[in-house]
Amino acid sequence: QVQLVESGGGSVQTGGSLRLSCAASGLTYSYYCMGWFRQAPGKERERVAQLSPRGTNTYYADSVKGRFTISRDNAKNTLYLQMNSLKPEDTAMYYCAADGANCFKYDYLYWGQGTQVTVSS
Repeated sequence: QVQLVESGGGSVQTGGSLRLSCAASGLTYSYYCMGWFRQAPGKERERVAQLSPRGTNTYYADSVKGRFTISRDNAKNTLYLQMNSLKPEDTAMYYCAADGANCFKYDYLYWGQGTQVTVSS
């Protein structure tokens, strides 16, 4: 049974930083594409950042380029999202997701429960 458990969310002020983590189990982690998605109230879910199995290829949404960094530790089965220079529009529920193929797509196969990020002005 695949499990993805996010942590690290919270409330920060504009310009602050947070680091999200996602612990994966029940899958051969190093074979999977991993990604972070987010959904704000009243809005559709959007891709934030995605990473290939070996971490060599990445995707970032234009809105987070230069501020967010996705990374993975395949020895620890963990995915990270370092978020700097946070803005109120980054406020959303952030989800970790995994898929076995086609890393750079909208819909992934496995999903975590999410962690809330709130940025106040």
